[in-house]
Amino acid sequence: MPFLRNHLRYNSTVKNWDVIIVGGGIIGLSLAIELRKQNAQVLIVERGEPGREASHAAAGMLADAEIEGSLKPLAQASARMYPEFVHELQDESGINCDLRDQGTLQFTSSLDHLLTGIGSPNLLQKEIADLEPALAPSTVPIVHIKERSVDPRLLTAAALKAAKHRGVDISSGSEALEVTLSAGTTNGIRTDKSSYNAPIVVNCSGAWAGQFGPVRIPTRPVKGQVLYVAGGPPLRHVLRTENVYIVPRSDGRILIGSTLEEAGFDKRTDPDVIRRLHQSATNLVPALKESRILEAWAGLRPGTPDNLPILGTTASPGYFVATGHFRDGILLAPITAHVMAHVITGKRQDYDITPFSADRFRN
Repeated sequence: MPFLRNHLRYNSTVKNWDVIIVGGGIIGLSLAIELRKQNAQVLIVERGEPGREASHAAAGMLADAEIEGSLKPLAQASARMYPEFVHELQDESGINCDLRDQGTLQFTSSLDHLLTGIGSPNLLQKEIADLEPALAPSTVPIVHIKERSVDPRLLTAAALKAAKHRGVDISSGSEALEVTLSAGTTNGIRTDKSSYNAPIVVNCSGAWAGQFGPVRIPTRPVKGQVLYVAGGPPLRHVLRTENVYIVPRSDGRILIGSTLEEAGFDKRTDPDVIRRLHQSATNLVPALKESRILEAWAGLRPGTPDNLPILGTTASPGYFVATGHFRDGILLAPITAHVMAHVITGKRQDYDITPFSADRFRN
């Protein structure tokens, strides 16, 4: 389907786009690619380097089984879309995103996983030892959940390369200051460096989404500290407890995370916190005691008052929002691109996104 506003793309002196996406993380990149498939001229405006904020800092667990309530249908749909989503990005970029499907061993203090049917029955110690020989014996029930993981850094690098390959324009190092209006209707954005014209603007700015725009977007940064180690034992599965998770990569690195901190936009790491995370991981996998820390960092997840995403239209014509994905931005990227492209182009929506409307925060 050709994009509806092709006639607005150019005039003799100023370049115009069909859609401006503010925010170059995995949500913004995925949406840009989806809109380019429909012949939209798309500009991404990113305050830093694309893919270098929450997407770059994420662990990459595609934990749809953990999500309940109104978000579950979108999470499950997005998880189903992931193999094709990654295949397409890898094919267009030449970058392997390290999509793994060995599953997760979930340490649980209750029978919730069994009652909801998302995991296997409690594993016996012999079964656990066969699955992950390096695990310490545990008195806590463990279930095996069929879910995937991906390397977010490779994923965002692939999405960025694919977006450029498809002709998405990108302005890096430009901070959005306001959405510009004409007669109450969106006609572009003004940044600290320039102004850009488009009849549609989509706010995909994550934790920064509330810092501009004609409509209040109540996002907040939720800090998470994470580390990579090397030299540990080979692990096949993601390991997850209430206090720590361990995510192996195919190149032998092991990610350990993470904290949930209300610390504003402070991205500094705390050596004591990093040591505690490493120790918590070592309690699960004793051989990690011999691993060395390669890198430690902090990311800022975009939280909302109810910790659910904000998706869809706003009270300002031409201004859309896709943000607030909290801990699930990597998981929800394919479905977000799908539903937002439907909203923007006026297609019939095949998923219910009314629980995620920005209108729920009006008053």
